[in-house]
Amino acid sequence: MLHQPLLCGSKLSTRSTLFASVFLGSNNAGRSSFAGNSSVRDVRYFTFNFASTRKNPTIRLKFMKQASGIQSNIGTRVFSATRDCAKHRTANASGGRAQEEVLEFQEEASKEIEKGPSWKIFPGQAFPLGVSEVDSGINFAIFSQHATAVSLCLVLPDGGTIDALDGGMIELALDPDMNKTGDIWHICIEDLPRSNVLYGYRIDGPQDWGKGHRFDSNIVLVDPYAKLVEGRRCFGDISMKLSKFLGTYDFDSLPFDWGENYKLPNIPEKDLVIYEMNVRAFTIDESSGLDSNIRGSYLGVIEKIPHLLELGINAVELLPVFEFDELEFQRRPNPRDHMINTWGYSTINFFAPMSRYASAGGGSVNASHEFKQMVKALHSAGIEVILDVVYNHTNEADDVNPYTTSFRGIDNKVYYMLDSNGQLLNFSGCGNTLNCNHPVVMELILDSLRHWATEYHVDGFRFDLASVLCRGMDGSPLNAPPLIRAIAKDAVLSRCKIIAEPWDCGGLYLVGGFPNWDRWAEWNGKYRDDVRKFIKGDSGMKGSFATRIAGSSDLFRVNNRRPYHSINFVIAHDGFTLHDLVSYNFKHNEANGEGGNDGSNDNFSWNCGFEGETDDDTIRALRSRQMKNFHLALMISQGTPMMLMGDEYGHTRYGNNNSYGHDNAINNFLWDQLDARKSVHFRFFAMVINYRLAHEVFSNESFLSKNDITWHEDNWDNCDSKFLAFTLHDRSGGDIYLAFNAHHYFIKVLLPTPPTKRKWFRVVDTNLKSPDDFVLDGVPSMGSTYNIAPYSSILLEAKF
Repeated sequence: MLHQPLLCGSKLSTRSTLFASVFLGSNNAGRSSFAGNSSVRDVRYFTFNFASTRKNPTIRLKFMKQASGIQSNIGTRVFSATRDCAKHRTANASGGRAQEEVLEFQEEASKEIEKGPSWKIFPGQAFPLGVSEVDSGINFAIFSQHATAVSLCLVLPDGGTIDALDGGMIELALDPDMNKTGDIWHICIEDLPRSNVLYGYRIDGPQDWGKGHRFDSNIVLVDPYAKLVEGRRCFGDISMKLSKFLGTYDFDSLPFDWGENYKLPNIPEKDLVIYEMNVRAFTIDESSGLDSNIRGSYLGVIEKIPHLLELGINAVELLPVFEFDELEFQRRPNPRDHMINTWGYSTINFFAPMSRYASAGGGSVNASHEFKQMVKALHSAGIEVILDVVYNHTNEADDVNPYTTSFRGIDNKVYYMLDSNGQLLNFSGCGNTLNCNHPVVMELILDSLRHWATEYHVDGFRFDLASVLCRGMDGSPLNAPPLIRAIAKDAVLSRCKIIAEPWDCGGLYLVGGFPNWDRWAEWNGKYRDDVRKFIKGDSGMKGSFATRIAGSSDLFRVNNRRPYHSINFVIAHDGFTLHDLVSYNFKHNEANGEGGNDGSNDNFSWNCGFEGETDDDTIRALRSRQMKNFHLALMISQGTPMMLMGDEYGHTRYGNNNSYGHDNAINNFLWDQLDARKSVHFRFFAMVINYRLAHEVFSNESFLSKNDITWHEDNWDNCDSKFLAFTLHDRSGGDIYLAFNAHHYFIKVLLPTPPTKRKWFRVVDTNLKSPDDFVLDGVPSMGSTYNIAPYSSILLEAKF
């Protein structure tokens, strides 16, 4: 007997649950022929018309109904559409009261059935996962190895809203004998609208937590392969903080027009200058001067491209833009329930762009279109787009305070790492750890990356806590992680930059030792630490500082790796800002409710003589000088430099090491403050960046040899020495001399002899006030010596 997908009309769901299954004949051989057939082209389908079911003599109903405080479970029965037949059969099943309940229920069901749509429903196909448009209609496919029951839930365009799901949701329970191929559940519906349909799944299965299962059929789950996700429309709308999230699709819109002359920037890795930024924070402040409808959106970024070009960067690394719930902390009382997650490291879905970054609350379809507009505009300006992606954990937290939206309820045992007792392992610091090297999860991640590379044309990915991706299914480190290799070898991803944050919260620190296949670049955490220590004047750091600015050959000179595989940074989003680095000795995270436990305790910072804000001009001048020293060191180092959004104006946005951004003024790029300081910090930062780009001596393809650099140093073993000078040799003879003085006193240095017929011109002296701190054409130096001020640095260029 051929079972068709069960259908439930949810308008009755607050009182009872109705499943209707239509049979097509009684040939059991037909059942087996469908069970292994995933083709939607099979001509055997059925037409389900709600209005006609009362005339169909073969409707099967299964329901539960509450009566007088006692639940009556009436099991499965075959009913005719006539009341007499139904009365006769139910009389054999239970007493008079139960019989009345059946009749009452059937009358209600009949009334609701008359209102429903008419659909042709096919068994569907197993691939591709997610939603796809096929010849026979709209196909839905979802993986769940351990599920025992799966229902597709639909909200039609006029059938209800995402936050009133019990008012207009239609549920179709999939038959495991016909709507399942292997571990993939599937169904195809011919007459569904081609857009504006919300969908999700109810999934049930074993209730054994000790074996890792977390099934809960009360929750409607987001499809992991949903390409678009709908939730609340406006970012941070507290009135909608309990908003649900559902997948959706759009087969009506025309393909995005990338333009006839459009092309990818394809910037060589050695020439990248990366700007780490948050889409929303970049323009949400009123001082951006943008219309309120586009502030904090993808379109807002487009409006500020001139700023990026003036600064000189050629790649933006966007903090997570996958769909996330910014109000997740406000769903229950807790010490952080005042916070709004502005950073996005709490992924709901790996395919859908953050819908609340659309302009004017436009929703998921507009978000997808506007994201492409942003990428196209950035590419047209010669700026690449790198996404900060979070595949190490999801938003679903832990077993104490779970926030089940998708993976946990679909198949927790597959999607997350578990210990031998079925409990969640936590190498991410966020309560769960994605089981990245499980074949199904690995393919999900690869499919997600390919989607962003092909559909959205992004140029690369930075992988948050990438050491998690190097762990096996039991959490143990792997020497050759399958996922890491697959990403490196994937044909679609071959044009993309791939960057690892090579550590995790379980202590797997892989800087310089990340499995790389000569493809992976790494955030160089040792560069950050060693440069911070030297510039602030720690003893014994001169040799380490020299190693870092020369390209960290001790870490990356292996096989065919290059200096550009080191992503050099002094500041990143999850630590002190540049302003904080020179203003605080300790973190001060009182406002975020985490009790000072967030962020690193080892920031290697120096407050320059006073903790926090001060009006002391001497201290303020020293802090400004130190910020310029850090920036100069970063931009003259071999490797790929990365700076943080807002460092170019030398003030704070996120607050002191607030490692989980909350939404208030200090999170935002304050354009009025930039304007006030533009003549000081922005000018210096922009000119140093552009100077780097104009001189290939700072971005060598290979590690430096003795012909490339001369160290003016015979004091390497002196731990008290905090001065370093060297000359980079340009093949054309335009040598560049650099010196960094981290002492608290002046150092008078004897300058090396410049190349023939040239002399030294001072381009940079961080001790001088703007505009003398950077003079592009250079100022001829006097004599053979130079007196370098305390905590300052210089750059001289040999010119004719």
